[in-house]
Amino acid sequence: MSLMAESPVQSSSSSDDFAAFLDTELEVASSSSSPDDEEVDNAGESDIEESSNKRRKVDSEDTKDVAVKDSTGPSSDGEDMGKCPPHPGFIKGLCILCGQLEDDNGSAVAFGYIHKDLKLARKEISRLRGADLTTVLREKKLILILDLDHTLLNSTRLVDISMEEQYLLRQAEILQNDSQRSLVKLDGMHMLTKFRPFVHTFLKEASTIFEMYVYTMAERSYALEIANILDPERVYFNSKVITQSDSTQRNQKGLDVVLGAESVVVILDDTEFVWDKHKENLILMERYHFFASSCRQHGSSVRSLSELKQDESDSNGALATILNVLKRTHQTFFNPVGVTIEELFCFHYKKIFYGS
Repeated sequence: MSLMAESPVQSSSSSDDFAAFLDTELEVASSSSSPDDEEVDNAGESDIEESSNKRRKVDSEDTKDVAVKDSTGPSSDGEDMGKCPPHPGFIKGLCILCGQLEDDNGSAVAFGYIHKDLKLARKEISRLRGADLTTVLREKKLILILDLDHTLLNSTRLVDISMEEQYLLRQAEILQNDSQRSLVKLDGMHMLTKFRPFVHTFLKEASTIFEMYVYTMAERSYALEIANILDPERVYFNSKVITQSDSTQRNQKGLDVVLGAESVVVILDDTEFVWDKHKENLILMERYHFFASSCRQHGSSVRSLSELKQDESDSNGALATILNVLKRTHQTFFNPVGVTIEELFCFHYKKIFYGS
């Protein structure tokens, strides 16, 4: 059986669906005097026929212990479906299903990027990942985790702009109303951001074959500002913007806060050590140093691209090259034999040397 179904105009992920579900439920709760009076609807999508022949390895790893149900709303098995305990998750210490106070045993994982003060139980996380796996395989998509700084862009503080870079401020003013602009002045943050060449086309084309997340070690306010510029219609990332405050380990990024199956995840990042537990999924990007301050911070004495008034190629630069790699990865993954991301990366180089 083919895993491809009639795809919606806009792809929907478990995290986005869950955020919408919580917004609806919290609106209902705000008009009710007691959380015990709430009724949670499991408005989901129909199960699809199991596709073990084509995706047998992915299914065996990620769905063998997961009953794939609808992707919104908590549930449990058998006659206890829709009942607590176990509690699927909590908002401000109250169960999102029954309203009972959280038993703080430390097992729930915070998902603040989906909804403020949200924590999900391990079983609910597994269920949502199973549902998302079903969705992405049906739509013939993989999951792409994108770093921001030095991968998709380069930013500098306004006070660090050199005399030779002053021309960029004038350019930013000229381009401020251009939706495809490559240079943005973030007035509220006193920063100047240069997007990597080809970034807008990269996101547009990658979104057709990937469900995309942003995952950055930067602060949330900065990440949301950048995401809003790159994705003003919220068709690429929506709520899927993960920042340093969402990580469960200091100075580390982890897929434990991603509601997607690890076996279908591809990561693009310029820093390897932050993905210590997920190097098998990582494509290490060449760092984008546009500003002079960025070169200095990384110990480079060469003149920056901005000072040279040069840039990477649009058609043959880093993002254009890696898009072709991602397309080949997607094509190979969904071929009739079927392999996992880890198996694919055993046969591909882990670092991309552009122009070599």
